[in-house]
Amino acid sequence: MMHLLFISYNSAWILMIAIALINFVVQWRFKNKFKHYSEMPLLSGLSGKDVAERMLRDNGIYDVKVISVEGQLTDHYNPEDKTVNLSPDVYHSRSVAAAAVAAHECGHAVQHAKAYSWLTLRSTLVPVVNVASTLTQWTLMVGIMLLFFTHNPFVLAIGVGALALVTLFSFITLPVEFDASNRALAWLNNNYAIMQTHEEHEQAKDALWWAAMTYVVAALSALATLVYYASFLFNRRN
Repeated sequence: MMHLLFISYNSAWILMIAIALINFVVQWRFKNKFKHYSEMPLLSGLSGKDVAERMLRDNGIYDVKVISVEGQLTDHYNPEDKTVNLSPDVYHSRSVAAAAVAAHECGHAVQHAKAYSWLTLRSTLVPVVNVASTLTQWTLMVGIMLLFFTHNPFVLAIGVGALALVTLFSFITLPVEFDASNRALAWLNNNYAIMQTHEEHEQAKDALWWAAMTYVVAALSALATLVYYASFLFNRRN
């Protein structure tokens, strides 16, 4: 990874553009997939809320609440207050997409209950990453200006270090998200009462795969941004 930090400004800029284009395509594809599968009624007739509550119960989890939160694609699990938060489009919907998303978020609740190591590590890093994210908001641009006018790399180095932590966090998130989807799909596959056909399961798998790809691209985007700013720092003598 350190070798990547020594690429030229132009190469770093091209890398950022390429990742941005890939991100646009993946986001567009994911939203289309979600919309498509949101129009596919679940044969069992269960809502996202129903699916979430059943998955929690089947995994012996009784201290987690399933609630509705405002917004679109705002679904998440909150380990602090032990709530599975579902957007209205998922909470009330009786579609394949709603079932897949609800099960995925419950996958995080199962991870929490079983002390899944990657989730534990991610949760531990949250306070540090919040501070790092705040630092990057001003240290990067100010650091570049100071480097340009005074040749002092100190502030930029702090910004790059903070950005490195944010990037690391993005990559630690990947196994957490993939594992939650795997837990969700395994549970759905073993519950005929939830998804009654192989086609429904394949549609849920496809929806969750594209959702996972958004996290992959986000991690790559964070890495590309890190390489871009690090190129200023490591090429300052050129």
